[in-house]
Formats: sequence, C-alpha cells, structure tokens
Amino acid sequence: MNYQDVFVQVIEKLDGFKDLGKPASYIPELQNVNSNNFGVHLTTIEDQNFCFGNSDDKFSIQSISKVLSLVMAYKIENEDLWKRVGVEPSGTPFNSLVQLEHDKGIPRNPFINAGALVISDILVGHLKDPKQELLQFVRRLSGNPKLEFCSRIAESEKSMGYRNAALINLMKDFGNIHNDIDEVLDFYFNLCSIEMTCKELSKTFLFLASNGKDPITKEKYLSTSKSKRINAVMQLCGFYDEAGEFSFKVGLPGKSGVGGGIVAIHPNKYSIAVWSPKLNAKGNSSKGMKFLELFTSETESSIF
Repeated sequence: MNYQDVFVQVIEKLDGFKDLGKPASYIPELQNVNSNNFGVHLTTIEDQNFCFGNSDDKFSIQSISKVLSLVMAYKIENEDLWKRVGVEPSGTPFNSLVQLEHDKGIPRNPFINAGALVISDILVGHLKDPKQELLQFVRRLSGNPKLEFCSRIAESEKSMGYRNAALINLMKDFGNIHNDIDEVLDFYFNLCSIEMTCKELSKTFLFLASNGKDPITKEKYLSTSKSKRINAVMQLCGFYDEAGEFSFKVGLPGKSGVGGGIVAIHPNKYSIAVWSPKLNAKGNSSKGMKFLELFTSETESSIF
C-alpha cells in the first residue's frame, strides 16, 4: 500500500477539522511550542518510510516513554510485575488519587502516573544507573545514539509535580514504593522528558509490531509472549480514560503523551507516530486522534 497517497487523502479530509484543543498547561515548558505543528511518520516492518509535515521536529514524548520503561521492568520482573500494578483501564483521570486510595496503593495499569511511578521504582531498585541504562535502551531502539533527556522539561515538570509527589507518598504508605521517593521521582521526570521526532518514535516502537524483535536489525528485545501483552495493555490503557474511544475509532494498540504525540502499532505491518500539540479534555492530541481514525478507515485496516 502506498501510505503516502493515503496521508494526502486523510489530510484533505482534515481540512475542515476544527481543533479546539490546547497544549498542556500544567507543564510550563510544553506551552513553548507552535501549537499548529503537525507531523506523521510511518515505518513498515520492511523498512519503508512515509512521512508528512513536521515529522522531523523534536517534541516531548512524555507518557509514551512509559511503554519503554514498562518493557524494561517486565524483562526484569517477569510475571511478578503484575503483583504491584494492574492491567485494567482506569476509567478516571491519569493522576487520580481517589482511585489509588480505593485500590490500596496498587495502580490500575502501568500507564497512569501512579503505575509509571511503580515501574520507575522497580527500575531504580534493580539497575545500577537507572537513567543511563534507560537512555541506552531507548537509543538502541530509536537508532539515535545521541538521544538525551531534556533537563529543561524535566525541571519544568518537577517544579509543578505536586500531584505526582502525592501519588508516590500515598503508595509509599501502602508499601508499594520500595526506594527513596526523591530518586524515583527524579527518574520519572527524566523518563517523561525524552524528546524525539515522529520518525524516531515510529522506529523506536517497530519492535512491538514484530513480536518483540526489530525487523530490520533482527535484535530481539522482548519475547513474543511479552510483546503480545505489552500491545494488549496499550490497547486497553494507552489513552488514559479515553482508551475505549481510541480502540473503537482507530482499532490499534497505541500510547499517547501530553506533549501531543501518539504512537500506534499494527502488528506485522507498521508503527506510526503522529504529533499535534493541542490536547482534548482527556489529555490526548485531538487532531492526532482524528488523523488516526481517518487513516485506519481509509486503509480499511485495524487489528479487528
């Protein structure tokens, strides 16, 4: 399929789309971006590449990086991981304290903030140099050996991280955080600060479209069974309390971030990354969501 032609057709249909969203306001640095930017990049498992718009501009991938920390933690903990974090959709905002207290400090899934903090705690507890080992892993996946954390964004998040501090302290009280709170938070804020282009992000997630193996380099990052489960969690929980809507309209496993990015996987076919900074009320890129809905409709393909 010529995805470049499909991009053109979808963009034409988007001409009348009124994007009423706004960039994330609670992280000051995320407001310092042109909110009209839009980019998309698709990489097939045969290493064909298709792009449109601002696909080579770097942006903060934010919560999309939580998939990558989850992969690392899953390889370390195996099935014991799920004793400390669930795999159910949250049905509440991604930073809900009420739900976390009701569930006695066990987050509903690894992609809400509380869940990602538990995953961060696991990595801090197991790795000698957590931030550098995570960075090396993401560099290998992306093919960019110069990829870095963005200290400017990490510090911006840290300056407004009151809710995350409340979440981690509550879980510490329930016994589900084992390491120093400040160290775990520092890892978490850096994890979310990574900047990538749509092209890099698409390449980074290609292994999840190929049973845990990079189809180009043939490097195996994750077992087929674990890759299937990561995709399942993305399908169920990748879009906060809008995961059902994304699954219903797009039909692909995926993950969003409040930087306006979305990555989605079509197993055995491709990985696609979209970026548009304006967010809807649920914290997902409004134009990115609409683009992917039209894209899978135009190609008449989904996992269903």
